[in-house]
Order: sequence, then C-alpha cells, then structure tokens
Amino acid sequence: MKANPVAWFEIYVQDMARAKTFYEAVFQVTLGQLTPPTAPQGAPSAGEMELWSFPMSQQDYGASGALVRMEGVPSGGGGTMVYFSCEDCAVEATRAAEAGGQIFRAKMPIGEYGFIALVNDTEGNRIGLHSMT
Repeated sequence: MKANPVAWFEIYVQDMARAKTFYEAVFQVTLGQLTPPTAPQGAPSAGEMELWSFPMSQQDYGASGALVRMEGVPSGGGGTMVYFSCEDCAVEATRAAEAGGQIFRAKMPIGEYGFIALVNDTEGNRIGLHSMT
C-alpha cells in the first residue's frame, strides 16, 4: 500500500439536519452537499440517499468523508472508529456535548502520540477526537 490507508469515510445518519448541525457545531466547519452517484438498476435511487461532505484539501495530510443518509442503512455503533484531528480534543469534546452529543471518554493521554477523547454524536455513532496537545 503506497497511500494513506484511509481514503474516505462515511458516517451513517438517520436525521441529516440534526447530524449536520452537530458536526458543523463541533468542528466549526460548513459541510457541502454532494450529488449521489447515479444508482445502478435495483440500487437505492438518488432520492433515497443524501450526502454532506467535510471540507477537503488535496495538499494536506489525511482523508475526508461525508455524513450519509441512505434508506435501509442504520446509524449507531458498528465496530468502526473514525478519529478527527483537532488542535485540542477537549475543545471539540465540549462542543460535542453542547451540540446534543455525549462525551463517552474525556480527553486522555496516549503517550507520545498525544491525546484522544471519544464522543457519541446525535445519531448514536461514536467518533474519536485526536490532538497532540
């Protein structure tokens, strides 16, 4: 594998307006709406799928992704953890709680690799927050 192992992520949601408000408040960004790909015959149509992407820079390190509402795909804990880079993960954890989420694990040290915090979003998903300070 020559590239970074994560190229894209999707966080599945049930209530897009609520989830979009949560993530924009926590990370102080504006999500952009994506047009769903043309669905093959028998697959969900564009009307059954909604995507809002996080900002992305081709020149910077890391991956981007989107919030996705797709008929028949549940949100909630599913065994995959996405970690978002932060200046100070305690700040975003506090914002998560203020935006209707919950702090699952407050900021804690992970040795030479910095700090992490874990929060639950408004859709039942758990996400990680990482910072070096």
